[in-house]
Amino acid sequence: MAKRRKSSPLEDFLEVVALLPWWAGVLLAVAAYVFLHRLAQPVPVSTFQPGAMATAAVRSVGASLAGYAQYGVPVLCLVGAGMSAWRRRIRRTLVSNVAQAKGADALDGMTWREFELLVGEAFRLQGFRVLESGGGGADGGVDLVLSRGGEKFLVQCKQWKAYKVGVEVVRELYGVMAARGATGGFVVTSGVFSRDARDFAQGRNVKLVDGAQLFALIRQARDALAVQPTAPRPRPGNSQPASAPHGAVATPLCPTCATTMVKRTARKGQNAGGEFWGCVQFPACRGVRPIQ
Repeated sequence: MAKRRKSSPLEDFLEVVALLPWWAGVLLAVAAYVFLHRLAQPVPVSTFQPGAMATAAVRSVGASLAGYAQYGVPVLCLVGAGMSAWRRRIRRTLVSNVAQAKGADALDGMTWREFELLVGEAFRLQGFRVLESGGGGADGGVDLVLSRGGEKFLVQCKQWKAYKVGVEVVRELYGVMAARGATGGFVVTSGVFSRDARDFAQGRNVKLVDGAQLFALIRQARDALAVQPTAPRPRPGNSQPASAPHGAVATPLCPTCATTMVKRTARKGQNAGGEFWGCVQFPACRGVRPIQ
């Protein structure tokens, strides 16, 4: 991922608020105004005890600063909330455009920022909570932090045309996973991975997602949302709801690596002969889901 330019404290504050849901930014603006408005109340000057003049002066300066901040900080929070809402719209537009494209070539014309937003939204569609941490710093290049079910996953995005991701990138993420106690990690690229990178990831909880897999993942996530069952409205004079079309069950995503799953039959154990959903990347990934 491209390196971020140095930012000011004001930009950093806006970025932090923009990482929150838009409604959280609005609530933060209200809370900031209420808190700072109380601090901005003028300090009553009546009688001073010996040595209390310095304390009163400090409180007076603090109240003056709070008087300005009670309007400035909420405005910044609202701007951050607007940025959050705008990014949410951009993410959904990106996913929709890619899902409607004919192939993975739709990923080539993106900027690194658009690619990062797209990848984050793809994981959101799979039920992950996504924090955009912004790679390129002391975090080892981690761009996204995912959480689901009490587990944490790290994601590194690589978006360069005609770029083959080497084993060094995968090793780096694997080391950061160990240092930060992450359950697993993903390296996502719009290109492809070298054989050494794939060999290193084999047997480790690092999943490599190339451009073709990402494209298929986005389309599948969108299709799964489109076919989510809804309660049918009974027709007049008919108390029985219409039955769902045969075979309309959507293929689930792997709970471990978020890739496609297929129906498998247990060959041994207490569930021998029973069917279940298994990850297509087995044995590298052993994620399973019951068939309901």
